Amino acid sequence: MIANALGPVFLLILFGALLRRINFPGAEFWPGIERLTYYIAFPALLVHRLALADFSNADFGRFALVICAALLLTSALTWLLRPWVSRNAADFTSLFQGAIRFNTYIGLAVASALFGDPGLVIAAIAVSIMIPLANILSVICFSLVIDGNSKTLSGVLKGLLTNPLIVACVLGVALNISGLGLGSVWIDELLARLGSAALPLGLLAVGVALSLGTVRQDWPTIVLASVLKFVVFPGLMLGLAMWLQLDTLSQQVLLLLACLPTATSAYILSRQLGGNAVMMANIISAQTLLAFAVIPLWLLL
Repeated sequence: MIANALGPVFLLILFGALLRRINFPGAEFWPGIERLTYYIAFPALLVHRLALADFSNADFGRFALVICAALLLTSALTWLLRPWVSRNAADFTSLFQGAIRFNTYIGLAVASALFGDPGLVIAAIAVSIMIPLANILSVICFSLVIDGNSKTLSGVLKGLLTNPLIVACVLGVALNISGLGLGSVWIDELLARLGSAALPLGLLAVGVALSLGTVRQDWPTIVLASVLKFVVFPGLMLGLAMWLQLDTLSQQVLLLLACLPTATSAYILSRQLGGNAVMMANIISAQTLLAFAVIPLWLLL
């Protein structure tokens, strides 16, 4: 079952890598697809799922506590390792992002394939908590370790507050809680059709972004970031979810989201705030490939 669900997801990523390899339809095509997915299709998916989700039986207090505690504990452990594991501040920011950030495209696609609409709704609720918290922690890390970020920090925080994924999550939850819903069948269908394009386009974009040319030079940091991302973070998430007695489906979805590879947007933040962008790209590429093996192994538990 897991193989059948994950297979098409990873085939789409590999297909994206193949398209880049043969340069079809051309390098200039993909930036536009990424913007369309990031600003239109993916927010439409989140608004649609969250606006129509059934929140009546959900224990959001424990749910949010598990997510926040797992992220904060992993961040704290990574920070404690800083004196021994990073050559310089820029390298550490790549390690930090590699430990706590996650690729939402892959997560929602796998949640939908494995658990259907109930799992996708839980995943959408979870990412509405994880996206802002992971971004805020990453910005704090840059502000503390990289000199000269005082001028750009306010701009990054402004960008965080206008992040289309965060705005979509807030809007979807607000429409749900207010009782307004989506208002009409037309809007429902519009968002549903736009959202249906988000996952395949997002996965193709992940494949196109894969680049393994310089991975070898950064392998110690890649290994440590991957241990934190694929062992420590999901272990904490699952342990906390079991300890607080979340239902089985919630445990499975949170575990899935915790063992995802690092988000491709981490590379953009590295470039904006003076991190090691090349190392960040190498961590993203390596973790995306490692996820082929890691996600099935954790889900088999």
